[in-house]
Amino acid sequence: MQQLVVLAAGKGGGIGSLLNGISPSWGVFGALEEKAKIIVGVIMAGSILFLLGSAVVGAVHIRVGNQQHNTMETKKGQTMVASSLLGLFTIASMATLFTIVYGFGI
Repeated sequence: MQQLVVLAAGKGGGIGSLLNGISPSWGVFGALEEKAKIIVGVIMAGSILFLLGSAVVGAVHIRVGNQQHNTMETKKGQTMVASSLLGLFTIASMATLFTIVYGFGI
């Protein structure tokens, strides 16, 4: 079992090397200044919080629509939840998407 952990964790075999492998790699955008990385991170975090809130509001619309037998309200909630989750997926994979688009441009 320990060999599996060492293999999964990389060189050092410790939890630090495993967690460092999970952290995002900026790839071609590694030359950005530290302040620019922080600003991008804050904007992405704010967008994620907004979309999570939107998904919660959509779930409330679904709940209220089901209780009142209002199909329009339920459909509105389903649309809000689906679009919020799609937005969350897009923001979460934004670094990968930027790298792919940059690679196609070269």
